[in-house]
Amino acid sequence: MMDDPDEIAAPTPSGSSSIGEAVPGEGQAGSNEEEEDDEDLYYIPPRRPSLDLGPSPMDTSNWHYVDQALAPALSYSSMASEENTDEMDDDDRSSTRVQLDRTDSYSSCYTLDSDDCERRIPKVKNKDDIVSEPSDTLELIQNPNEVRHPSLTVGFTFKAICNALGKLSEGDVMAFKKMLWKYFPQSFNTPPQGMDMVDLVDRLLECYNLEVSLQITKKLLEEMGHNKMVDYIQTLCLRNEVRYDLSETLKRKYGEVCEDLAMQGEKRPFDDVFTKLYITSTCDNGPNIEHEVMTIEKLDSNRKPGKQLSTNNILSAERLEESNVKFILLTGVPGSGKSMAIRKLILDWIEERSHKHVSFLFPLPFRELKQFEGLTFSLMELIQKIYPETKKLREEDFRSDDCKLMFVFDGLDEYNGKLDFENTELLGDHTDPTNLNVIVVNLLRGRLLYRGLFLVTTRAQVKRCIPWDTHYDEIDLRGFCEPEKDEYFKKRFKDSAQASRVIAYINSFKTLRIMCHLPLFCTLIADECQSIFREKGPQAELPRSITYMYTKLLLLLIRQHRKFRAPDSSPEIEREFLVKLGKLAFSMLEQRQFKITKSDWKDTGICDEEAVINSGLCTQYITKPYVLFQEKVLSFIHPTVQEYLAALYAFLSFTNQGKNIFDKSKVRGMFKGHKIMELYKSAVERSLLCDDGKLDIFLRFLFGMALKTNVELLQQFCTSPVKLPTFIEEATALIKKKLRENQYPSRNDNLQRCLEELGVSVS
Repeated sequence: MMDDPDEIAAPTPSGSSSIGEAVPGEGQAGSNEEEEDDEDLYYIPPRRPSLDLGPSPMDTSNWHYVDQALAPALSYSSMASEENTDEMDDDDRSSTRVQLDRTDSYSSCYTLDSDDCERRIPKVKNKDDIVSEPSDTLELIQNPNEVRHPSLTVGFTFKAICNALGKLSEGDVMAFKKMLWKYFPQSFNTPPQGMDMVDLVDRLLECYNLEVSLQITKKLLEEMGHNKMVDYIQTLCLRNEVRYDLSETLKRKYGEVCEDLAMQGEKRPFDDVFTKLYITSTCDNGPNIEHEVMTIEKLDSNRKPGKQLSTNNILSAERLEESNVKFILLTGVPGSGKSMAIRKLILDWIEERSHKHVSFLFPLPFRELKQFEGLTFSLMELIQKIYPETKKLREEDFRSDDCKLMFVFDGLDEYNGKLDFENTELLGDHTDPTNLNVIVVNLLRGRLLYRGLFLVTTRAQVKRCIPWDTHYDEIDLRGFCEPEKDEYFKKRFKDSAQASRVIAYINSFKTLRIMCHLPLFCTLIADECQSIFREKGPQAELPRSITYMYTKLLLLLIRQHRKFRAPDSSPEIEREFLVKLGKLAFSMLEQRQFKITKSDWKDTGICDEEAVINSGLCTQYITKPYVLFQEKVLSFIHPTVQEYLAALYAFLSFTNQGKNIFDKSKVRGMFKGHKIMELYKSAVERSLLCDDGKLDIFLRFLFGMALKTNVELLQQFCTSPVKLPTFIEEATALIKKKLRENQYPSRNDNLQRCLEELGVSVS
């Protein structure tokens, strides 16, 4: 057979139909028997309309007569034995030819049983009719028992072949087309030289199954001497398999979420409950300072709002091209949704909704890395231990420029190792065995796998967690914006009526509405409301006390979340810490101060790491009061958290020591036994004198502290059982008396809120 397409001959034996001629369909079945007897060994099945791959009818004026080309299937395997030839039916025939997988066709225009490829089906009548195999054949081997890897899809195969051919020169592509026509003329009803790349590969996938299409491509490239292209296709297939297996593992791990913090609810697809988060391109923004009563001056140095980002463009190809930054530090206060953002990023990568330039994404939470403390291993071994499917990857896959790796380290604040960037040994090879601390330090240095992309999440750090010479960007996660607060509850509650009730409930308390900028706080409210609906019915009354929700937030931060950072802390140490921090909060509140200065912090006698990292009740940021001067500043994660801790300090001081913090008399403080209402009378009097309302929310928290439901939660911090059987009646009488006296009309609204906190009707 000739290589020049203009000189390629097509078989047209006498009495047979030309390939280019129209073939009778079923409607023309009435052919006479004489014509059927003269029919050649091969017949062309009736055609269906399909892609136009050439002029029709075909120009046959220049065709030459040559021997009949054998059907492609007969080039892959030998014919059946002569003895069984006459009895060969369709099922028998399938074992001697490569089956065409029509369901994997890339083009949507093809029908399931399309015959566009002009498949000739041998009609063997006797052993004399068997045609010997021509010399121009391409031996392909396919194991019929081999199970196709689920990663081998039409889309991938199409892209892989196109990418490989796209790397060839124009002359090599033309030579590839000629070889296709040379070996498989029956698969193309016109010479493929005029086809563009898409049509060529599309036709190949239509005529042969995915494995055979790849095998044909590699065989032809190998004959052309392009062994590197063969290796390239094999590399693509290998990486595609690993990516698929890794994605399945990540999907099982991150694809579903149980929203109930008590882990009693059903798991739901994460995409069904995820709510958009507010990520800003600036850092050191300080806490949210929105307040129900007071107007608080912005606490940070970033007066201008940063650019809003999403999880889709944290390390996107466009962002990398603009900034050339491969290391991102994502910070945020506890409960702002850092882990939720990471989960969203992972699932978007799996579904190819974002970060398509990333070949492999490896989430490595520090909570999981703790299991490797004290062991010796390399970074590659660590990855293979957590994700066994990556054992297929070769060393060059970790070093290749076209294989982008992304590492996500969630929760650096949970890592207890020493980040000594000056003295820790340098490590530049991901295969060198060492310990976990050396690996973490060198990853943060940006020296290990420098081609990789790194995303690290953490609470605000009191110690330097990134070396000064590492090129990185720091971005800040702020939680929910206003519309997303409602959106969260609409997704959380399947019953729209219940969702509407919860949203209305939150809107009735401005403080709760403000605090819902923290996804963690939204989850606490949703858990509480869901529990009430489950136990008492959908029409049950929801609690009127905001103190209860803050107490649950406190316990969650210092117990459940804190156990990963300071698991050995005893209740006595926690109580002492809370009293000291609460005393500082109350002192600052009286001065209407919301920044913790260095001198203030030293006087507390507590560790800043305990307040910022372990408990998460405080946060840290940097201010620049002068041009060439900057200082680290601490504050509570929200002004209302400061007010709550101040109230907790007042309550614990009385229940544990019998001390009234408003009574400065040293003599009286020496005696216990006075009633708790003396504390509340003093607190009411003091708050009424504050025209700016700086003690309003504090007072409401203080009244909520003594409710039975709240006392039960706080009992662990009390040195003796707290029983206040007549508190609600006495407190109600005190507040109503002050309302009747009406000495401070501007403060009456807050007194009514205190009644509401007690669950008492205002009327």
